[in-house]
Amino acid sequence: MSNLVADQDVYLFHQGTNYRSYQFLGCHLSESKGEQGLHFAVWAPNATEVEVAGDFNNWTGKNYSLTRLNQAGLWTGFFTEIELNSPYKYRITPAEGPAFLKADPYAFQAEIRPLTASVTPASDKYMWDDANWEGNKNNLDPYKEPILIYEIHFGSWKTKNDGSYYSYRELASELIPYVKELGYTHIELMPLSEHPFDLSWGYQITGYYAPTSRYGKPNDFKYFIDQCHQNGIGVIMDWVPGHFCKDEQGLRLFDGEALYEYKDSDKAEKRSWGTLTFDFGRPEVQSFLISNAVYWLEEFHIDGLRVDAVASMTSLNFDRGADEVQLTNGFGGDENLEAMAFIKKLNEVIFESFPTALMMAEDSSDLPGVSKPTYLGGLGFNFKWDMGWMNDMLTYMEYDPVYRKWHHNLLTFSFMYKHTENFVLPLSHDEVVHGKKSLLNKMPGDRWQQFANLRLLYGYMMVHPGKKLLFMGGEFGQYIEWRDQHELDWLLLEYPLHSALFDYVKALNHFYLDSPSLYTLDHDPAGFQWTDADNMEQSVIAFKRKSKNSSEDLLILCNFTPTVYYDYKVGVCAPGRYREVFNSDAASYGGSDQCNITTHFSIPDEWHGQSQHIKVKVPPLAVCVFKQLPHNRLKEDKL
Repeated sequence: MSNLVADQDVYLFHQGTNYRSYQFLGCHLSESKGEQGLHFAVWAPNATEVEVAGDFNNWTGKNYSLTRLNQAGLWTGFFTEIELNSPYKYRITPAEGPAFLKADPYAFQAEIRPLTASVTPASDKYMWDDANWEGNKNNLDPYKEPILIYEIHFGSWKTKNDGSYYSYRELASELIPYVKELGYTHIELMPLSEHPFDLSWGYQITGYYAPTSRYGKPNDFKYFIDQCHQNGIGVIMDWVPGHFCKDEQGLRLFDGEALYEYKDSDKAEKRSWGTLTFDFGRPEVQSFLISNAVYWLEEFHIDGLRVDAVASMTSLNFDRGADEVQLTNGFGGDENLEAMAFIKKLNEVIFESFPTALMMAEDSSDLPGVSKPTYLGGLGFNFKWDMGWMNDMLTYMEYDPVYRKWHHNLLTFSFMYKHTENFVLPLSHDEVVHGKKSLLNKMPGDRWQQFANLRLLYGYMMVHPGKKLLFMGGEFGQYIEWRDQHELDWLLLEYPLHSALFDYVKALNHFYLDSPSLYTLDHDPAGFQWTDADNMEQSVIAFKRKSKNSSEDLLILCNFTPTVYYDYKVGVCAPGRYREVFNSDAASYGGSDQCNITTHFSIPDEWHGQSQHIKVKVPPLAVCVFKQLPHNRLKEDKL
């Protein structure tokens, strides 16, 4: 073995259990026999020769051959002549056919597209200044904390006057104060691993270990994350272990044969995406992918990963039409058992090292136990996107209010399964592209009703059990759906209704943060209680959100029609005084100001199965929230 590669590391890599394989594979600044140089290591078992190619040898590979370490196909070499920050590739000679060039699967940096080479590391280490954040987050229980996520596409949140991108460092100074003002607890970044094609949004990757060079160098990305943490904001990044793109410099046929992808083309091909599926049963691929997840959390202090397209991994026939041959596993089922075993292993490894990490599954299937621990038979994620809630609610909200009573089940169905998983409620980028229209433009009615409906949708999301996610631009009402080559329509903030919506989202977010009953028991049945689920005729629902401290409980009414209901009776379980503490119809948010100004005294007559009731005004297309006042209170606070 090479004196720069430990036997144990090699053994574990081939066993699929080296979870920090990036520490010896790829290109590293090293020392051998008293000399400083660069050590290269790559897995290419089907190659007959591997060389390092770059400007230093006119990309021929000449004089920079690697040595094969073992029959399992690891190649290594140490060179003192190659400079730091130099582009390079591996020149691989396959068993049959001519040699070709490949980027390093473990490269920590890549050239700026359209160039495709890997880049040798820099000598400067990043000095982190987020020790307080890192220490504090280990004491948090993510299930009981508020999680309010602002999802962004780095290249189109805001651009410079000439259309060029902000760098990681530049966007830190622009984005972080904005997110902090709005009250978001986390930023979710669409994938920032190196990818060749802008329009893939980062979901078709060539450099899994390299932050995209579009916006700067790896240390610049670390600076961005560091600044987020110093400002109390967590960072989640979309991660794509399900498939990879076919670009020639990437992983496809890496050493002349299928290596990272399945050899069986029926299992490998994601035809509609034009990508290839990882071979999840191959130990070295497991080491590669699990190490990559660890890499982002350990080296970049990422707080969590949103794992993309889980259903495409767990189903053998995800991308196959009904007229195609259907694949089955050894038991005759549709499940990709190798992928499911890999996911469980991934989550077990992550939570062993990062107990409070956020591992969120973007899963469109009805597979049970996605966010349950593996020891209970689950996949081991701690959160799952609630795609059902999102689809039902957007379908429901697009109906004209006069017809909503006929679709009341769409409004309430999510409560039938809300505690089967630990859910995140997503209004993500996927819902505002490809002709689906922006969230605002989905809303029916005239201009005023569109904004009222959108405030209602956001308010309902906030009071519904589950953590929250909103895609950029939704906070001020983009009229045009997301355009990935253009910045958000910031000029809209100069218009009153859009500015008022921004103020509403800000106020709603802070109301959520200040209301423990809206998050501490998100995933506990004790945190929710129906008051009235069945008033489909008026399209009004009422329920309670509860915490362990009953003084923090909230009574919530949602009216999905433009009608104002006066003296509306709502059951309450305890006698006393009730005060409105939030109303999405307030004039300051662009509403009609149908607010409950006075305190409401309970009436000792049974209603909604409760011993008492109050009579309130229910505003149009709005969410209003009430709270019981303390019994010893002598004066009423003004709204």
